[in-house]
Amino acid sequence: MTDTTAVGDMTDTTAAEEAHGTAAAPMPVPAFDPADPGPPCAYARLRTEAPVVKALMPNGETGWLISRHEDVRAAFADPRLTRPLLSAWPPREGADAPPPCLPTFLEMTGEHHTRVRRAVSPLFTRRRLQFMAPRIRVMAEELIDTMVRGSGDRTGDLVASFTEPLPLRVLCETVGLPHEDRDLYLPHTLTLLSAAGLPMEEILAALYALQDYASGLIDRKESQHKESQRNESRRKESQSEGEDYVSLLLAESRREGGDLTRDDVVSFVVTMLMAGYKTNIQHTANALLALLTHPEQLRRLRDDPEGTDTAVEELLRYVPLMNAINVLVALEDFTLHGQRIRAGDAVLPVIASANRDPGAFPDPDRLDLTRTPNAHTAFGYGPHYCTGAHLTRLQLSVALRVLLEKLPDLELAEPADSLPWDETTPLRAPARLPVRW
Repeated sequence: MTDTTAVGDMTDTTAAEEAHGTAAAPMPVPAFDPADPGPPCAYARLRTEAPVVKALMPNGETGWLISRHEDVRAAFADPRLTRPLLSAWPPREGADAPPPCLPTFLEMTGEHHTRVRRAVSPLFTRRRLQFMAPRIRVMAEELIDTMVRGSGDRTGDLVASFTEPLPLRVLCETVGLPHEDRDLYLPHTLTLLSAAGLPMEEILAALYALQDYASGLIDRKESQHKESQRNESRRKESQSEGEDYVSLLLAESRREGGDLTRDDVVSFVVTMLMAGYKTNIQHTANALLALLTHPEQLRRLRDDPEGTDTAVEELLRYVPLMNAINVLVALEDFTLHGQRIRAGDAVLPVIASANRDPGAFPDPDRLDLTRTPNAHTAFGYGPHYCTGAHLTRLQLSVALRVLLEKLPDLELAEPADSLPWDETTPLRAPARLPVRW
């Protein structure tokens, strides 16, 4: 790995420098090396020499990078830090306030967040999601069988044939999104995931379009519900575990004294598209690349599928997906590692760095599919810990099991260092995974 960041570039503002107007310029957020699938090398030095450092983000804003595992976990759970509204951050001086915008689950705070999470979390427990395991297996088997049938030379691209279509199908089946509507909602979803480098007007347009789509979807489901009532074929309120989640949450919103409103269900649809689609594509693609470039680990997993769940936790830790894209805003002044963070400052807990911190993980740059315990931060931490974490785990676990059962001799068909990367969003992953079997 190449590190072009000088130590001097990582020296940040002290209180004395700030008082005398001699503060160092913010360093750029460390960038991925196109030739290396690991996290940016600069984070190793930051963890040692400048664990809290002011950095320049791609959108021109500055924020405090936090790189150590302990500090990242603490930041996610710190009540002095809040998640800003996507539609209102960064703040624009002299600009009119944006139109009213529904917060996603990631942006909800206080009692609102507690109430909504109380209603939604039971749908995403490990036990509750077991009904999806056989369905995910069928989807994965169908995709692999289609890839194999379409190959005349026992080669294929796992991204196009497997890691891209599978998460969307799982999301549609679980949430209740029509797969045939994907050309309506996916472009807006991808725009929002690229928000760091886009004008606010473009971000808002995509956000409102996605909310409009979610509202229209709910209208359709409400009409279907009323029609089923008229036909006296409505199921009991305790609907089966196979019921899609939008329908279940709408039932909760209709219940007298329920925890949800209709707007909360709209926010649920938007949140699942933003947090449960592209991230799962790229987690899966990165995990497969990690295994394909560590053939001894791949063989171990193939020969001992009982270790898949433990392997999934290590792959979630090892893959450097979340690079300085989680933005928190300070509600008050406080000091961390000698740096004075002011109310209104952005704080960026870097998951890609925390998950490779030797203070938390022995030999952190080594892929060890038997690693336990494994306190990674792939799903965040604290009140906003990812609601869909178990669905992601389940999907990746089933995908790996099916892939290695059906294609036990799977290997890369091209050198890993020649693979192109999809960097259309901050969630980095291989654009192609050419394999042979």
